[in-house]
Amino acid sequence: MTDDSEYVSRRKYLAWASAATGGAMALAGCTGGQDQGSSNQSQGGRNNQSTGSSNQSGDGSSNNSELELQHWWTAGGDGEAMTALLDRFKEKNPNIKVTENPVGGAGGQNLHNVIQNRVLNNNPPSTWQDWPGENLQPYAQADKLKDIGDIWTEKKRNAYLDGPKLQARAGDSENPFYAVPLNIHRINNLFYNVELVEEAGVDPTSFGNPQDLIDAMDTIESETDAAGMGQETSSAQGTLQLFSVTLLGEAGVDTFQQFIGGNTDGIEDAVTSALETVKSYSEYYTQDAGSINQDEAGYKVANGEAAFMNQGDWQAGNFETIDGFDYESGWRHVPWPGTKGYYQLNMDGFPFPKNNPSPNATRKFLEFVGTVEAQEIFNPLKGSIPPRSDVPKEDFGPFLKKQIEQFNNSEAQPPSIAHGLALPPDTLNNLTEGMANFISGYNIQKAQQNIIDIVSE
Repeated sequence: MTDDSEYVSRRKYLAWASAATGGAMALAGCTGGQDQGSSNQSQGGRNNQSTGSSNQSGDGSSNNSELELQHWWTAGGDGEAMTALLDRFKEKNPNIKVTENPVGGAGGQNLHNVIQNRVLNNNPPSTWQDWPGENLQPYAQADKLKDIGDIWTEKKRNAYLDGPKLQARAGDSENPFYAVPLNIHRINNLFYNVELVEEAGVDPTSFGNPQDLIDAMDTIESETDAAGMGQETSSAQGTLQLFSVTLLGEAGVDTFQQFIGGNTDGIEDAVTSALETVKSYSEYYTQDAGSINQDEAGYKVANGEAAFMNQGDWQAGNFETIDGFDYESGWRHVPWPGTKGYYQLNMDGFPFPKNNPSPNATRKFLEFVGTVEAQEIFNPLKGSIPPRSDVPKEDFGPFLKKQIEQFNNSEAQPPSIAHGLALPPDTLNNLTEGMANFISGYNIQKAQQNIIDIVSE
């Protein structure tokens, strides 16, 4: 790159980093209840140099036997899964020293901010946990990521479905492969309390579209003492996720893809309809929706205060911690109404940065992450499913086995908006702010125009 193009990329990157920091939010999902991390660890690194090392250039380094890894999986099943993964990697690669610099908290946003600064200053870790898809576009546009197409062997490409492979290319099929996905969480789930729906005579398996859920919640509130939906409005992320799955369920995957692609001509009515449906849902939230988080909303479903909720499939892990609230007898799930056949992806993967301090060790780790062995070790503990379609299911519980089956048979795997796969960071931050404004008064016309303007920019 010329000096001028390097300056332009850096300027764009600084603007993106500023937007991401200013719009930081506590995203639900894949958090595992992490602590807030240590400010002393916030820059991680081999030498904590904010300006990078002048001894490093290109992909070369004298230290190829040490893998510096940053992630936010620091507690609960997340931490156990990461420990098991790294134990096996170290067993297979005893000459590679693995140095972890975890940065927990804020649903991954703390780590995102750290990585942005380190990559900008040419001092990246060997690799890091990140959402693939559009979330990686700023790195790709700044020419900070290595093409790892050679790691994506023909066998590996055949084992991944089209959706995960697209996200590994930063959401653009014209891009090279930039990351290796390790796990998948599904976003378009409708969880429900079995006892409440049976008491009300409601059959969630019969729902054909998001509007059917409104009628069901009305019946729930008429026939039981429970609220229709457990949902938080203390942050905008939950509502953005709810809007996303509702748009997908009402308008279909083609319109959804058109929306996230920024081509909003002709789909204005679909956006309006999804907002109207979400506004209707809000009439059935528990009264404390504005003061709880999504985990607490899940407990409302578990203790019988609410019948339904939308959440990623990490919610199953939360339910499993509650004594007496068991899968099938206590809770069940169906795809979000109207999204049968779709598997809306939230994923984590590992990219290969340029100016890599340990390219050989990084290559070995990314090759390992993409194997059947690694994904079979990691995902049952994490409560997620493998992005490879050829991983044996024996070690997964009944809920995840069903998810794996539905993923492998899905006709489309659209990306999550709320988790950074579908939109680049600056657009996501603006859309989240727009959704926060929507929650404050549920002004449909104003919100629709704002959303259209944001994604069309």
